[in-house]
Amino acid sequence: MIITTHQPIFLPWPGFFFKALNAGTMVLLDRVQFPQGRGWMTRNRLKSEQGELWLHVPVWKKGRGRQIISEVEICHETDWRRKHLRGITHQYTHAPYLDTHLGALESIYARHHRHLLQLNLHLIRYFWSALGIDTKLVLQSELGVTGKGSELLVALCRALGAEAYLTPPIVEKYLDRQRFRENGIELKFAPFSPPVYPQLWGEFRYNLSVLDLLLNCGPKSMDIITRGRS
Repeated sequence: MIITTHQPIFLPWPGFFFKALNAGTMVLLDRVQFPQGRGWMTRNRLKSEQGELWLHVPVWKKGRGRQIISEVEICHETDWRRKHLRGITHQYTHAPYLDTHLGALESIYARHHRHLLQLNLHLIRYFWSALGIDTKLVLQSELGVTGKGSELLVALCRALGAEAYLTPPIVEKYLDRQRFRENGIELKFAPFSPPVYPQLWGEFRYNLSVLDLLLNCGPKSMDIITRGRS
């Protein structure tokens, strides 16, 4: 079996799902440190008439030190959920598949998620279904595995009985090849070249959230993602 891993980011981009399509299991790393500074755990991009539509989920950070991803709580002091849905509805009014997905998005946003992980998981699982992905999706916390770097990845492979670990080539320099080799785990690399597809609002923009792809291309989205093999 081949496994791959990723942090449970907010509104993932197509490359996230490309990795999943090339593995038997994807492990979402919910027991690693929440990234400091700006990252993709709490924000992502769609497209707007002016260029980009950034959607940001506010979370509590002050006074909480270094948090584990699964512990991060959403700050509900502003009506950010309404702002997100209003932005999506306004900017994608003319998208051919807005009506197909808007009801599900409204249902997910209607939940008063306490933790960021809960929100991101609901969105990821919805996209999983919408794209028709049959790769198994599990949480690191469900496996009871902790650690850092290559040690963590090897431990996850061993916990799942995996013979191979899949990752983008850009990550290779951070991996301890010897550690994988000692444990009989093959490293596999999945280059991804973001595909071009029909978008609203003029010039094409790469690496937007997969939601942009689904709203514009609907049932063709899966085939478009698989074209990303470089």
